[in-house]
Amino acid sequence: MWFEDFFQWLQDLDIPTRIREGESLFPWIESIHVLAIALVVGTIMMVDLRLLGLASMDRPVGRLARGVLVCTWIAFAFAALTGGLLFAANAVTYAGNFFFRGKMVLLALAGLNMGCFHLGAGRAIDNWGAGVTPPPGARIAGGLSLTLWILVICFGRWIGFTLK
Repeated sequence: MWFEDFFQWLQDLDIPTRIREGESLFPWIESIHVLAIALVVGTIMMVDLRLLGLASMDRPVGRLARGVLVCTWIAFAFAALTGGLLFAANAVTYAGNFFFRGKMVLLALAGLNMGCFHLGAGRAIDNWGAGVTPPPGARIAGGLSLTLWILVICFGRWIGFTLK
């Protein structure tokens, strides 16, 4: 199939080969990836827990979300870049791994959930001031987001233990 040839071509490029065959590049890149994911999920969890009414009730939802958004997107950019490098280093193996595929599906679902939130209930985010519990649609989006990101972390962790 064409994608198997593409993954092999990607894996055989100079940079992925250096990452795969070097002694320290892979662990350094993986460390940055883990730290970036921790920032992404940590900042998203702050907003999700506020949407659920479980934390930061003394802050308006909109102000909290805007306060962490820059950090979230910068960390996501680092996570995507380092994740792409890690994938490229072993593209053929990762592409066939159930947990890697699952992680990608979960990431897509998390993005879809975020998009639906911003197009739906999230349009009224500035109405949810301090002490206000957001409406059910926002709470559902927050709970789903929290669940999806926890699963992204779990699936990501399982990848390393299930590679053949």
